[in-house]
Amino acid sequence: MTVDFTGDEGPKEVRAGAAVRWPFRVSGGDEARFTVEIATGPDADDAPEWAVAICDSAGEIWNSYLHTTECTADLPAAGAREFVLEVTCPKGARYGEFAEVTVRVAVGNGVDSVVVKAVAVQSIVVLKTQMDQERSVADSLAAKADLGDKDIYAILSPANLRGYIFVEGMNTDRMREKTRDIRKARSFVEGESSIDEIGHYLQPLSPVVGLAEDDLVELVSGPFKGECAKVQQIEAGKEEIKVLLVGAMVPIPITVKADSVRKKEN
Repeated sequence: MTVDFTGDEGPKEVRAGAAVRWPFRVSGGDEARFTVEIATGPDADDAPEWAVAICDSAGEIWNSYLHTTECTADLPAAGAREFVLEVTCPKGARYGEFAEVTVRVAVGNGVDSVVVKAVAVQSIVVLKTQMDQERSVADSLAAKADLGDKDIYAILSPANLRGYIFVEGMNTDRMREKTRDIRKARSFVEGESSIDEIGHYLQPLSPVVGLAEDDLVELVSGPFKGECAKVQQIEAGKEEIKVLLVGAMVPIPITVKADSVRKKEN
């Protein structure tokens, strides 16, 4: 008898509501008899139920909702039969909860076993917002984050990203529910993001990045808030810029902090 896993047998991270899979093949007899044991943690008494299934190319041949821990499958006379062990993380899982699954395979008089582990991790989703209302939506969502179930861990509204914010949490359904009555929130982008994809937004940028001489900007703070101006000179070392107010009767240049202006779109 031979049981061969065709990929990584080590622990795998999985987001709430998603599944991880371990392909394997069995050969060496006429029939394979599977026995499955599932252990959850770290608090087994309080852990939600994880879904486990054994599948082949035609679909499921066993799942954990059946009233048995065993199943059988015919094997080809020559070669091996392909299977997949699939573990689905419940949507109510908390960060770090896990399911450890032991699969014993008996073929003839031979028995082999393998243990795999799926660990629940957070999701990062992208929320569309009304343009230039990203911070307002982030603040409104942050105010609701601690209400009821603590499903939201972090909210990121990058200064150089318009119309979107990032939301990190466990249960994406409840995360969506908490945005429903936020007027300037739009909809979630399909799929999920990752730290690798948004990592560059976590790096601090100089406020002069993206500005050039003759750019039109809007002053967003200070006594000239709301006024339009043209960039005359950039002092990168001081993070200051010299601008000329476009609507002023007398064109007088003023020096402002670079983070007090926003570049106007053409």
